[in-house]
Amino acid sequence: MNFETKIRYDVVKNRNKFLGASLVLTIIGILSLVFFQLNLGIDFKAGSNMDVATTKAVTQQEVNEVLTSLGYDELSPTIGGQNNDRISIRFNDVLDTTESNKVSAAFKEKFGQDIDTEVNVVSPDIARELGIKTIWAILIASLGIMLYVMIRFEWRFALAANISILYDSFIVVAAFSILRFEVDLPFIAAVLTTLGYSINDKIVIFDRIRENMRFASIKNEEDLAEIVNASIWQTMARNLYTVLTVVIVTVCIFIWGSASIKMFSFALLIGLVSGAYSTIFVASPLWFLFKRNQKQKPKVAVKPTP
Repeated sequence: MNFETKIRYDVVKNRNKFLGASLVLTIIGILSLVFFQLNLGIDFKAGSNMDVATTKAVTQQEVNEVLTSLGYDELSPTIGGQNNDRISIRFNDVLDTTESNKVSAAFKEKFGQDIDTEVNVVSPDIARELGIKTIWAILIASLGIMLYVMIRFEWRFALAANISILYDSFIVVAAFSILRFEVDLPFIAAVLTTLGYSINDKIVIFDRIRENMRFASIKNEEDLAEIVNASIWQTMARNLYTVLTVVIVTVCIFIWGSASIKMFSFALLIGLVSGAYSTIFVASPLWFLFKRNQKQKPKVAVKPTP
């Protein structure tokens, strides 16, 4: 069997290195989730979030002084905006009207009467409901993708694709757990977007594998490995260019975008890189392992015509 495509690196032969590295990353992520868990935002954790817009630049020390005077010295407010004129504060408790007015009055006394405040409150029931719906959204999306691939290809392609896209989603979650970044609704949107981009790359390679198998005579394991390697390198440029285009846009959003979408773009960036990696070094080798162990149907002997 000979393909015109030059196989520059034998991915299938070195599959154990990449599958082992992916397993190590998965274990590290699990340990991080067990010991550190996720830094849940107000969307998934009961509490209040106050956004304060001032008419002048403020410093971290000035904001901390206001909160300390109110007894909230354990909070970690963030300052953003083009001129450092926006303050975001997350309270672990649900603030009632009296408490939120008290905080707002303290900031007006410090920074002037022209400031604007906005308070978002999430009750424990709503936070719990959002968490459950998020889990269901990811599970339903994964199941739908798996059924689609099974209908279009076969169950081995579907199983390899689903394992790898769940791996991509988990890497994003684990990264946020390790880095202690806040998990909110834009983060969930980034995870679901990652599923879409990741399965697109895998479908491209799987489709090329299927096409190559139609015109190939597979006699042994080496022939099957050559088909997988050739398919990877035949689609390598297309996959990399597609991912690179989205990565450039995502990096620009992360650098110059507003604070509200920075974490979304960062989560998407991790998912895109992980998806490009898993397509080549996880999904394709996994399909090879599943296909290699396929039992061949015995050939039916044809009686000679008398």
